[in-house]
Amino acid sequence: MLRIHKVRIDDIYVPTARRRTLHPETVRLLAEDVLENGMKMPIQLRSDGKRYVLVEGLHRLEAMKWLGEAEIEAYLVQARKH
Repeated sequence: MLRIHKVRIDDIYVPTARRRTLHPETVRLLAEDVLENGMKMPIQLRSDGKRYVLVEGLHRLEAMKWLGEAEIEAYLVQARKH
């Protein structure tokens, strides 16, 4: 079973290919939903030894940045490099 970890947003690296899929309007709507209902699902990260790399949850991560949060809830997973 996966455990939820609190991770500093500044410690998360987003691969360039992932950044291309970002939709600002989705981030804004998600940020509003987080304000009203809280974060429903943690993002997924993998560790590469030096930092955390985003596996899943780009819009949730960007919404938390937009809200000025310093940390985000995440699952640490084993995943292939993209």
